[in-house]
Amino acid sequence: MVIVSTAYGWLMLAGILVSLVIWSRVARRDERLVLIYVAALAGALLGAKLVYLGAEGWLHWHDPDRWRQLATGKSILGGLLGGYAGVEIAKKLLGYTPGTGDWFAVVTPISIMLGRVGCLLHGCCLGRVCEPAWYTLNDRHGTARWPAVPVELGFNALMLSVILLLRRQQALPGQHFHLYLIAYGSFRFAHEFLRDTPPIAGPLSGYQIASTVLVILGVAGFLRRRKIQRLTSPDAAVKTIHHL
Repeated sequence: MVIVSTAYGWLMLAGILVSLVIWSRVARRDERLVLIYVAALAGALLGAKLVYLGAEGWLHWHDPDRWRQLATGKSILGGLLGGYAGVEIAKKLLGYTPGTGDWFAVVTPISIMLGRVGCLLHGCCLGRVCEPAWYTLNDRHGTARWPAVPVELGFNALMLSVILLLRRQQALPGQHFHLYLIAYGSFRFAHEFLRDTPPIAGPLSGYQIASTVLVILGVAGFLRRRKIQRLTSPDAAVKTIHHL
């Protein structure tokens, strides 16, 4: 268990280091991007903890190992929400207006995939108990479960491929991270019904509430970015001149 837990921690660290390496290439353009990355990382770490505590951490208060669970528990959804907030706050304070989401859209699924490999080794983030089948995974007690972690790994691999394709075709520039937020939030909302997470609002888990917020942020960001792009496009400038 110590070896597995160590591997889990190292994989989380690897996800951060990979994102740092990728972002360091972007930061050469403007030194403010370093501060934006730091704000994203700090926001992600804080958000990951807060959403976990709100979604299920408080339910473990009477467990014998509650301090270990409260200390190690975290949420990818919270990380995305907190990271998004951190970036927006930092950009506002620094007066940085260009989009940064397309790079975060590449960094995020890679980091999440590394983290989910850690989940697979650690035996956490389990799927619901189900009848044994070719696709099920056995937990440490030998119980067949829905393969929640591999499914999420596959989803993020698919999204990374889509994002890289959009970058290659220069399609929807400035919108890639918004598209990722919408897609991941929608995926997690549906996938939660197959994950072994406790409901806290009727049939819904706290993570489904966070997923809904993520989708709303993604849609709002997409629409806001599209409006900005329309106002700053060459065609818009020409129309303004003709109007004057």
